[in-house]
Amino acid sequence: MYSLKRENHTVVSEFVFQGFSSFHEHKLTLFVVFFTLYLLTLAGNVIIVIIISIDHHLHTPMYFFLSMLSTSETVYTLVIVPQMLSSLVSLSQPISLAGCATQMFFFITLAINNCFLLTAMGYDRYVAICNPLRYTVIMNKRLCAQLVGGACSIGLFVAIIQISSVFRMPFCNREVAHYFCDIRPVMKLSCADTTLHDIINFVISSLVIVVPMGLVFISYILIISTILTIASAEGRKKTFATCASHLTVVVIHYGCASIAYLKPKSENTRDQDQLISVTYTVFTPLLNPIVYTLRNKEVKDAFHRAIGKNTLA
Repeated sequence: MYSLKRENHTVVSEFVFQGFSSFHEHKLTLFVVFFTLYLLTLAGNVIIVIIISIDHHLHTPMYFFLSMLSTSETVYTLVIVPQMLSSLVSLSQPISLAGCATQMFFFITLAINNCFLLTAMGYDRYVAICNPLRYTVIMNKRLCAQLVGGACSIGLFVAIIQISSVFRMPFCNREVAHYFCDIRPVMKLSCADTTLHDIINFVISSLVIVVPMGLVFISYILIISTILTIASAEGRKKTFATCASHLTVVVIHYGCASIAYLKPKSENTRDQDQLISVTYTVFTPLLNPIVYTLRNKEVKDAFHRAIGKNTLA
């Protein structure tokens, strides 16, 4: 039996994505919808990065973290969405084991990086509201760079562990019931017992989702406590408005991640799993430019100033 597994493992040199085969009749519609959302996501995040970089009014820690998040989200979608769009217009989507490992590596790294960047943004809001007199001292350039570097380092470290764990297994099947190389669909192709790998995956997923999410919500408990001590209703409203955009993104981001990776693996069907995946690979990255432009007056003002300068030029 072991030799058979070894033989099957050597035969499988590439995977084939099944993609949205269950929605064959609607592939053209899905392609148009996802392609449109992809272009909006890229354009929105790139515009945010450019606006923050050229407008000196936005050269603050809060918008530094936002620009880093937008950059990460842009690369994140580049890793996943083109493959998904290709699966909608092609009958089969082969990918080598090395290509699959590379896609999974960048996906894990960037997804975890985004989680901890949101935590850094939550800490920034906590310091700004709960300790405003020392804000510029605490949130200096060095600390901001360390927080961003730490978020990326954690993502890289976890990705290396996950990739090493998954791609040591022998694979007997080559058809991935998904549109990209996510951990669970790839692990299902293994000949070996994946119980230990499932436990490792669940523990790591819990840590990289629950820990940053917990830190963010602790920050907001302290923030809300401080806001409630503000005497005027107008002051409370104005202070909370500075956190509303970030809190909206946090709730949706961590909510989708929790549903996708902390639920029992047999709870949903394949179509339900893909629907959840589409939510956090297509719709969630679009939230960043939408929420931070529609709900953020400073970003909108900076955008108008940039357009005004270009018009006058």
